[in-house]
Amino acid sequence: MTRLHVVAPTRAPGRAVLPDFVTDVRPRAVEPEHRAVGRAAELGGLDGVLVPFDPAGHDPLVLAAAVLRDTRHVQVAAEFHPAIATPVYAAKLSASLQRYTGGRLAWRLAVDLAPDVARAHGDFLDGPARYARAYEFLTIAKGVWGEGPYTFEGEHFQVLDGGLPGSRVPRPFPRVYLSGTSPEALALSARHADAHLIGPDDDPGLVPDGVDAALRLRAGGHDETALADEILRRAGEGIAEFFVEPAATPDRDAAPATTYWLAQRVLPLLRKETEGVG
Repeated sequence: MTRLHVVAPTRAPGRAVLPDFVTDVRPRAVEPEHRAVGRAAELGGLDGVLVPFDPAGHDPLVLAAAVLRDTRHVQVAAEFHPAIATPVYAAKLSASLQRYTGGRLAWRLAVDLAPDVARAHGDFLDGPARYARAYEFLTIAKGVWGEGPYTFEGEHFQVLDGGLPGSRVPRPFPRVYLSGTSPEALALSARHADAHLIGPDDDPGLVPDGVDAALRLRAGGHDETALADEILRRAGEGIAEFFVEPAATPDRDAAPATTYWLAQRVLPLLRKETEGVG
C-alpha cells in the first residue's frame, strides 16, 4: 500500500517590512507552520510528516516533538545527523517520545552532509568514515534499546553495560530512513534501514533487498492529476512511500495549504486507482 507523507517547514517566517508610522511591531498570533502542517496531515488522512534537517532552520527533533504532541495517528520523522549526540542519548530521548506518542517517531539519518555544513556543526569527519560512524550509531542505539547490559566498542562510539530502563508501554524502535547511492550508503541501508530514500532520477533497483523504497518529490503547480499519475507510476516500479515537499514560496500558508491539497485532491485519486474507492 502506498504511503504518503508531507515535508514540514522548519524556518520561522521573515520579518515584515513595515512603514515608519507603524508603532506596534508585535507579530500576529499565528500557528507555527510545522504544527499547522502536522494538523493538516492528521485531519487529511496522510500517513506522515517529515521534519527535515535545515542548517538555517529550527532543530528537527524539537519540532517533531511538537507535531507528535498535536497529533494522534501520523508518523513523524525527524531528520538529524549522527554527530548530534551520542547514540545512547538519542535512543533515550527517542524512547521517551515513543512512550508518550504511541510509537510514532521515525528517524531520517542525514549521514553525508555538505562539508561546509558539517564543519559548521562541529563535524570534521568525511568520506566513508561517515558511514562507519552511522553504522556504529545505529548499532548502539538499537543495542541499548533493550534493558541490557549492552556493551559495544567501536572506532567512533563506545558503551559499557548500557541499556534503557524497562517500559510497560510499547515503544518500538523508530522507523529508520537512510539514503545515498554509494556502496557504503547501500551497505548501511542493507544492515539498518527500514526504508531507503532515493531521488527522482535514482534507480529503485539500487534499494537493498528487504528494505522499502521511498521517494521525495516536490509539489509544483498543484496539478493533482499529474502528481497522482507520477506517484502511481513510481509505485509500479516498487516505490512504497512518497515524501512530498511543498514548492518554495514566501507565502507562510503555502505548506499547510499544500498539505490540505494533497489530502483533498491527490489522495482520493490514489485511492480510486489502488483501492477502487470512488
